[in-house]
Amino acid sequence: MNFKELFATDPQDFEGYNTQKIRDKFLLETILEDDEIYIVYSHNDRFIVGGAVPISKELKLETVDALKAEFFLARRELGVINVGKGTGVVSVDGTEYELKFKEALYIGSGNKEVIFKSSDKKTPARFYLNSAPAHASYPVKKITLDDAECIDLGSLEESNARRINKLIVNSNVQTCQLQMGMTELKPGSVWNTMPAHTHSRRMEAYFYFEVPEKQAVCHYMGKPDETRHIWMKNEQAVISPAWSIHSASGTSNYIFVWGMAGENLDYGDMDVHLPTDLK
Repeated sequence: MNFKELFATDPQDFEGYNTQKIRDKFLLETILEDDEIYIVYSHNDRFIVGGAVPISKELKLETVDALKAEFFLARRELGVINVGKGTGVVSVDGTEYELKFKEALYIGSGNKEVIFKSSDKKTPARFYLNSAPAHASYPVKKITLDDAECIDLGSLEESNARRINKLIVNSNVQTCQLQMGMTELKPGSVWNTMPAHTHSRRMEAYFYFEVPEKQAVCHYMGKPDETRHIWMKNEQAVISPAWSIHSASGTSNYIFVWGMAGENLDYGDMDVHLPTDLK
């Protein structure tokens, strides 16, 4: 287990951050490491971002000291998405769930043992993880792309044609507060979440993958009238506080996983900020 803790940031303090401090506070440069579980505990809504890449051995999700809990999911729920081309297996208290590329698994609180495995170590699974505090225990559920609620938005003319795959949302999975999905940009499109928005009752984390070699994504954050940017590479994640916009443009098309937690499960609860309003 590789663990890191990030504390919340005041938006007024954020205005004075230089490039390196912004990267230190919000960018998660290493999420998926061979034969490791990587966990980042953010104090923004107590949200956890992590990854697990089992190759030569199975990886067991252990508790960390910051949780002050007997086991990881004692008071938490967990979302898992396989972002690797290889098939993997997630064992939850002895029951195994096979996850192929882009498939998801929701695991409710109270489950004591979570183990990650790859079906073929030559083509391992790469599990991306999000976790949030939970007040109740809901059933484990696997979600495929066929199960997802899919929406096509944007246009090639505006360079933002994309498909939003809502995987772990309240329309198809019962959760306490965790929501996760995956947005796929079509060839020729580079902008995501445009127009940008904020949602003061929820924080969000983005994980970018399938970013081609020698290409990059420029992620935008900050208050709408005081924006900043972070240049990101393939398989990196970023924390977005509730007061911050979250949007990006890439030097190529790409895919990203979004995860949210906070007061409600209303996907449409957001304040839109038009491109002409941003500064």
